[in-house]
Amino acid sequence: MNLPSVRLTALVSALIFALCSTAPASAQSDELQEVNQLIKQNQYDRALDRVNAYLASRPKDARGRFLKGLILTEQNKPNDAIKVFTELTQDFPELPEPYNNLAVLYASQGQYDKARSALEMAIRTHPSYATAHENLGDIYAKLASQAYDKALQLDRGNMTAQTKLNLIKELFSSSPRPPKAAATKPEPATKVATAAPVTKPAPSPQTPTPAPATAKAPEPVAKPAPVPPAATRNPDEVLKAVNGWAKAWSENDAAGYLAHYAADFQTPKGEARGDWEAQRKARIAKPRKIQVGIESPKIVFNDINRVTVTFRQHYRSDKLKVSSTKTLVLVKAGDQWLIQQEKVGS
Repeated sequence: MNLPSVRLTALVSALIFALCSTAPASAQSDELQEVNQLIKQNQYDRALDRVNAYLASRPKDARGRFLKGLILTEQNKPNDAIKVFTELTQDFPELPEPYNNLAVLYASQGQYDKARSALEMAIRTHPSYATAHENLGDIYAKLASQAYDKALQLDRGNMTAQTKLNLIKELFSSSPRPPKAAATKPEPATKVATAAPVTKPAPSPQTPTPAPATAKAPEPVAKPAPVPPAATRNPDEVLKAVNGWAKAWSENDAAGYLAHYAADFQTPKGEARGDWEAQRKARIAKPRKIQVGIESPKIVFNDINRVTVTFRQHYRSDKLKVSSTKTLVLVKAGDQWLIQQEKVGS
């Protein structure tokens, strides 16, 4: 089954423009506009030469690197393109477009689990990114198709699985969607339609004959989840832990920063804990100066030993300045609050 709607988005959100290097904006725009024009004319070799020349003096420029990934994709060099987009997600984890394009490349290689993870990251960073939501639906459909195929291999008489598989195949064969054209700005957030109130029908004037009364056992009443006693809910302790985490990050103290994470911390992409820690150490040690600010923290106790903290995070280094919404889930370990989950975006 083909997945015609898994789309490769071409240029870039306004945030990518803000992340460009210090060369004059007009010069950058002219050079990359020429590269973009060459791509539209299918002159990929010339476009790659021009963007490589551009990146020679601006190796960290997000726009140029993004364009290079697109060119490599068009040249049918998926592994090289994957490398470019992967490095972009590492350097600019707040941007959704590189994650989406990684998913497209992984899907083209049949690596649907990786494609799904990449799209989930795109949506986590940008919940209103419609293309990523649609692509994720297609990936789920492909994974479901594979599962139904496997079920039929194990049980040829499983008519339920056969019916579901036929429905998925019909969905993609009857209404194919062409790949989306290159976009030069992010898609608008999708509005959620509000259902109109439903008018209840007037009761019938006829009074039904009451049925004989029968003894009925009382239905169990669900008990509300216990609320932690006020004495055990100390928001100051939680806020102290979050501020200590931000302070260690600001001081380039990788060991102190990692000490704020629980042993069962759920890494953002599901990678091995050691790999994630190595990436974080490199990211923290690289900038000469880091400043991490916490604004308007909101603390919600889920139970005695678990709390959710949402705040506005302001990150500034010698190479990057960005603000985003951050959510941390912390758990109590002895007398410490440690981070178990971490999410960027609302």
